Amino acid sequence: MKIKYLLIAIFLFAINSLRAQENETPKFGKGLFNLVGKDSSYTMKIGARMQFLAISNWEDGEANESNFLVRRARLKFNGFALTPKLKYKIELGLSNRDISGASAYTSNAPRYILDAVVMWNFHENFELWFGQTKLPGNRERIISSANMQQVDRSLLNSAFNIDRDVGIQLRHYFNLTDTFIVKEVFAISQGEGRNVTSGNLGGHQYTGRIEFLPFGNFSSNGDYKGSDLKREPNPKLALAVSYDFNNNAVKTKSNQGDYMINEAGEFHETNISTLFIDAMFKYKGISFMAEYADRNADEVLYINEDGNTDAVQIGSAINLQAGYLFKKDWEVSGRYTNIDWDALTENANQSQYTIGVSKYIVGHKLKVQTDISHLEVTHGNNELMYRLQFDIHF
Repeated sequence: MKIKYLLIAIFLFAINSLRAQENETPKFGKGLFNLVGKDSSYTMKIGARMQFLAISNWEDGEANESNFLVRRARLKFNGFALTPKLKYKIELGLSNRDISGASAYTSNAPRYILDAVVMWNFHENFELWFGQTKLPGNRERIISSANMQQVDRSLLNSAFNIDRDVGIQLRHYFNLTDTFIVKEVFAISQGEGRNVTSGNLGGHQYTGRIEFLPFGNFSSNGDYKGSDLKREPNPKLALAVSYDFNNNAVKTKSNQGDYMINEAGEFHETNISTLFIDAMFKYKGISFMAEYADRNADEVLYINEDGNTDAVQIGSAINLQAGYLFKKDWEVSGRYTNIDWDALTENANQSQYTIGVSKYIVGHKLKVQTDISHLEVTHGNNELMYRLQFDIHF
């Protein structure tokens, strides 16, 4: 019921704001509307986006399964308060997939909040973030689901990403030369994932990332957007390394996965480390992204509450993705992903091959995407998957 009243309040607020600023309504894709305080002491851009997905799966020896989903439905708010050096972002998820995961650790409540973060540019090239937002992990996860090259992220991301958490981040950048830029991020977070209300379990999580851009910045932050929609006139390259250490983690995938409850009914705690190496290249409609992920733990095996042996999900993965954008804003793309689980996990290794076609009507703000994937599972059934998705972002 609370979310219903929240949405009603937001809707009424939006109507009143539009009446007050009807001559300042932005263009499509630039937000539903922009608010500016009379004394220019604050701004707020309010946006909404939706993704509608149709999906079909064929598994060896099994019947076809199909589904239609509102894959994502979100409200976004961002701007500054008092000074442009103090920015903020709020993003709420409203679809079932966005808010799933209610548990005792989230007070058995849906997880509506995706981002709630304040960003303070307190000195020159230094910026301090505090709140809940994405950790500086793998590039594919940091790329917004609104800006993806294919229908959804790869198997590497679903198996190894460190997603969002609550904490602080220190960000900085500097120039080695006129064109060579280096960016650094360091984060300290709770280590439990987003919207956990039960407090810190185990230790904290520490994440560091360093990025190298030898040919300067991409157009419109294109190093964190799928496809070369800006058709970079000069080659652009980004190389990055991230390292994450979760002290006394209590989940099977660092701050993701299942809670590890041992046979005594207590949390199994172990240090979990995750390494990411990634790259992005763009030039004249050509785009290429590569990622490598590796997860390890001090104590991999434990006896769970049912008395059975269980394991932290350790292993490695690689993801390679490329695309070419034609002049009419049609794009073809391909992706190869391989997941190599450690034998202790008893998981089946996987390889997936994906071919996608996208039509960008208004860039990433209005697009239709489709792809087909073939999944090979070691000692298991192979799978064929077809997806069609429509995106609209105000």
